[in-house]
Amino acid sequence: MSVLIRESPYPMVSIADATAMIMERAQPLGSEEIDALTALGRVLANDITAPEDIPDVPKSAMDGYALRAGDSLAPRRVVGELTAGGPSTVTLGPGEATRIMTGAPMPPGADAMIPVEMTEERDGMLYIQRELKPGDYVHVVGQDVARGQTVLTAGTTIGAPEIGILATLGITRITAYRRPRVAVLATGDEVVEPSELRPGGAVRDSNRYTLMAAVREAGCEPISLGIARDDIAVQRQAILRGLEQADVLITSGGVSMGTRDLIKPLLAELGTVHFGRIAFKPGKPTTFATVNGKLVFGLPGFPVSSLVSFEVFVRPALRALQGDARPFRPQVTVTLGQPVRPSPDRPEYQRIIVSFQEGKLVAVTTGSQNSSRLLSLRGANGLLLVPAGDTVYPAGSTLPALLTGPLIGEGTTW
Repeated sequence: MSVLIRESPYPMVSIADATAMIMERAQPLGSEEIDALTALGRVLANDITAPEDIPDVPKSAMDGYALRAGDSLAPRRVVGELTAGGPSTVTLGPGEATRIMTGAPMPPGADAMIPVEMTEERDGMLYIQRELKPGDYVHVVGQDVARGQTVLTAGTTIGAPEIGILATLGITRITAYRRPRVAVLATGDEVVEPSELRPGGAVRDSNRYTLMAAVREAGCEPISLGIARDDIAVQRQAILRGLEQADVLITSGGVSMGTRDLIKPLLAELGTVHFGRIAFKPGKPTTFATVNGKLVFGLPGFPVSSLVSFEVFVRPALRALQGDARPFRPQVTVTLGQPVRPSPDRPEYQRIIVSFQEGKLVAVTTGSQNSSRLLSLRGANGLLLVPAGDTVYPAGSTLPALLTGPLIGEGTTW
């Protein structure tokens, strides 16, 4: 009796080699001009330089009095008041001072100001408690931003502070990289929509909705291709439709060694498969191909494998396509809050909760790390990279981790 041993035609590649193959092909897409003040999350395609000085005239740094430093400690006659938005109608002469509010332009004749808490005003005269020198408590021209200064660089992701900078400088249009359109396809005869009744053996399609949410969180526009049953013609048509509509295609399921796992053969038929297996857990059959220059990722069907593979390999590529200068998740060193058992044959990304405790980043796992256990992703804000081996890492050991969400802190302590 003969035994048929099936072997994958794709050699196992390392995490580093898989990442390199993807990132060298993930070049920024074209750019477009957009409204700067609604550009949250977009990535700048060129540097931004300041068209003017901020402030453009000398201004008071605090509430107090504008005066001439050379008048020393002598009492000064108070003449008028200047507000931040009001016109300047005062010109100071020797021995004079004027009330001035924070941000108001300094009046002609004044070269310093003094905070109100360092003064006393009686009967129209100002008495100061310390000598001043020219420029004290004054914001000089260009102190915050100098004309011609580079204030934002290409590859910067626009957040709230960046929008504030653009608004301050009167910049209302910017050039940003285009958001990638990402088509997401679920595969499998056993997969049904979440709203459908689930017959015995069927699996509700969590992957497509999880991946579309992750795509959106990565700054891209997801396109749902629905569910393609295990038929080569059906899946071919779905893949071609996705490539026509999108810049990137992500599939889930159909990348393993079963007779009805059709994604790898289809990608080989339509384009070039760069790798079909990665030496890591969970997600060994993760596949990367290009079809007519477009990136295609074949992710495993197990929900955890699918999302972990997305985080490690797909998300950086999506950020790079947007021109992000820092496409990778932050990598930190964490201290284990419990023993961690490695996989004997492959490095593993274990789902963890990272918190800041007593000056250290401490990580604990989310429980069972089975690739089918979706609950292991609940509450996780990191992925712990555990090297392959047989020795358990005791609590207190340190290992590298990717931060995928906000840290859990101890709260404000000051």
